[in-house]
Amino acid sequence: MKSLDNNLDPKLLSSLVDKTISDYDDGELFIEKMISEHFSYDNNKLKTASFDTEQGFGLRVINGDKTGFSHSTDLNVDSIKNSIRAVKSVKSGKNIFLALPQQTNKKLYSDSNPIELKEFRSKVSLLEKINAYARKLDNNVSQVSITLAGNYQKVQIFKINGQIYTDSRPLVRLNVSVTVKNKNKIETGSYGFGGRDMYSLIFKNDSWKNAVNTAYKQALIRLEAKAAPAGEQTVVLGCGWPGILLHEAVGHGLEGDFNRKKTSAFHNLVNSKVASEQITIVDDGTLLKKRGSLSIDDEGTPTQNTVLIENGILKNFMQDRLNARLMGKTPTGNGRRESFSSIPMPRMTNTYMINGNYHPDELIKSTKKGVYATQFSGGQVDITSGKFVFSASEAYEIKNGKIGKPLKGATLIGNGPEILKKVSMVANNMQIDNGIGTCGKDGQRVPVGVGQPSLKIDNLTVGGTV
Repeated sequence: MKSLDNNLDPKLLSSLVDKTISDYDDGELFIEKMISEHFSYDNNKLKTASFDTEQGFGLRVINGDKTGFSHSTDLNVDSIKNSIRAVKSVKSGKNIFLALPQQTNKKLYSDSNPIELKEFRSKVSLLEKINAYARKLDNNVSQVSITLAGNYQKVQIFKINGQIYTDSRPLVRLNVSVTVKNKNKIETGSYGFGGRDMYSLIFKNDSWKNAVNTAYKQALIRLEAKAAPAGEQTVVLGCGWPGILLHEAVGHGLEGDFNRKKTSAFHNLVNSKVASEQITIVDDGTLLKKRGSLSIDDEGTPTQNTVLIENGILKNFMQDRLNARLMGKTPTGNGRRESFSSIPMPRMTNTYMINGNYHPDELIKSTKKGVYATQFSGGQVDITSGKFVFSASEAYEIKNGKIGKPLKGATLIGNGPEILKKVSMVANNMQIDNGIGTCGKDGQRVPVGVGQPSLKIDNLTVGGTV
């Protein structure tokens, strides 16, 4: 096996890792090479086009809950030896070492580099074509903004006993924003999609045209929207991307580190009822080509489908190796890091609620008065209390069992653990989002997937303008 830098001998690296980490409870040498590009097209012209290559390593040793970590962009033996001296400032441990991850040959995505498979000119031509198509939709289209991004990450993880884990990870994404001006009103709609795939996913006419049409339609809807009413209301969430609410309000609270430190509202509730019996939530890093999927996590552990909440009962937390060892649990393949310069921690992959038994129409028909929210633009959550605030970018009123006029300014306010208990109906139309999610935690950002079927929540606070 070759190293990511041909000047480095894998046998020598394995020997150095063995000598360094064998006295500790855990650790690894993480080597990464990242190739990325980003295009932005605005005001009928290409605004930016960037191409970057970055490589480096991170060396970590662990004693109990103490971590020694050093990283560098100088990918050479001398730099690695300097890092070995640095991390050994942490005293060696009791050698309570978890079993090494099993090697896996599962392939969830191609190991090809998407950036190399399309010429620069073809990418610019696609942006021009998208812009022209969007502007021909309506004379009132005043602005079109497009971004195209791709990256290719190659990692090698050296652990003790000569074990080396490798992965090659493609990722592509397209975002389109369309602004429409009508008299004195201006509104913008947006749509994005992507995944661990090649650019061929994006270059398909049906795919990028759907992105433009959806963004344009959303802008038109927002032009017609009236102010959202405030107060306690029944809320029906759409399928797919609205799962971001569960990701933030519930998902982070089910990550192992928050629960080991007892800062999560869920830390002492394992095997307790925390949600409606209709609710089952999983974190699944094994979905084919999805944005949050990984063949192995950033510690070499194969990802898996972890049941977090089953029929309303809290079953498991998401674990990296450190927190799993300290909590007496098994790693779940959720040890993730933003880059070689970051320490891995428990992070979500693709987190979603599985299907219920109701047809989506039943949720609307059973609601006399409420709000139907289908898209969200952002939000925030307090992990300790579970309190959250989310802004709906596309929402509608529900009157007498029917979807009514679009609403603007709707904000959903609630408590993660409490909202799960107020879910009265779960539909059978589960979807994973289109591949646009990026999750932040402790300053690190990683790609994730979210999803859910439509669901009905009783008595949720809606912040509005009337």
